[in-house]
Amino acid sequence: MKKYWTLPALLLAALLCLPVLPSLPARGEEPDVSAPAAVLMEAGAGKVLYEKNAHEQRPCASITKVMTLCLTFEAIEAGQLSMGDMLSASAHAASMGGSDIWLKEGEQMCVDDLIKATVIMSANDAAVVLAENVSGSEEAFVARMNQRAQELGMKETTFKNCNGLDEEGHVTSAYDVALMSRELLTHPKITEYTLTWIDYVRDGATQLVNTNKLIRSYQGITGLKTGTTSQAGSCITATAERNGLRLIAVVLGASSTDDRFKDAAALLDYGFGGWSVTVPQSPQLDPAPVRGGMEEFVGARAGAMPEILLPAAEQGQVEEKITWREDLTAPIEEGEVIGKITYTAGGQAVAQVDITAAGEVREITFRSGFLYLLGGLLGL
Repeated sequence: MKKYWTLPALLLAALLCLPVLPSLPARGEEPDVSAPAAVLMEAGAGKVLYEKNAHEQRPCASITKVMTLCLTFEAIEAGQLSMGDMLSASAHAASMGGSDIWLKEGEQMCVDDLIKATVIMSANDAAVVLAENVSGSEEAFVARMNQRAQELGMKETTFKNCNGLDEEGHVTSAYDVALMSRELLTHPKITEYTLTWIDYVRDGATQLVNTNKLIRSYQGITGLKTGTTSQAGSCITATAERNGLRLIAVVLGASSTDDRFKDAAALLDYGFGGWSVTVPQSPQLDPAPVRGGMEEFVGARAGAMPEILLPAAEQGQVEEKITWREDLTAPIEEGEVIGKITYTAGGQAVAQVDITAAGEVREITFRSGFLYLLGGLLGL
């Protein structure tokens, strides 16, 4: 006898055949993080979205190289180094243990390849060569690392070396790692290295394989750096971007490499599932009236539109209010702040943008007023 399926039965069968998809945690439902210390930060404004012992001082292994790379890129942008410069390995650099590319004393390698090795292979010897050539010695470079850390507000960090090998007193925190990761992301070229899975140095003789497995598995991943030592455990600072939302997930002290990747992915999922970024359109501004000036109005222009972080459910609910400076009296200089735009969401101010003068307005004096009237009478 032929068997006929009813519509409800067909629907039930179809549902049973559907694959089970992992769901993103809802905002407010904290991610499952096994590591002892972690933080999730939005890269634009630096807002912390999740933290677990975020300010606890811990070793961070090769995550240290994030700061080494920050200073290296700053030196390149200042013209102190160029990518094609050939640098020689010192005896000190060649003596590094752990992860390295086996540089020999006196061996030369270009800056570009040294950065590749530092980022992709987490090479300790390559990091030291860069440090010595930026500051003259690793010791001087480390002093600059600590100075830069203070400038970035990294209050729980003390660097003792440039590569993250275990050393007494070499500590940081998950929060501080997020701060320096955010700074490294201001150098866009870094992602050319952090997203490279396999590359080569020494004319193809030495293969580099990226230690960050998330670049092959996580949607929107942009980097950034892994690290593992006996004291630090397994660590990662993972960066990713989707629909304009840029996140930094830091995991310190995970018990295994698999756990660090799992924790980082859980943090990023939590961020992308619960928040979004919106950028308002720049408003059309009418000229602003000026008292006591040679012109009655001054052109106005708004500053760069902000990235506004909102809970995902509130996307598109941003309100705009324009206010002008009350004492708008000549003289007015070009670029002078003459007003502001305030953006609110849910009754709370979330961003503010300055409105500046698009030109100058000179003050009326007896002489300038007379010349202005004379010019009008003469048709000048």
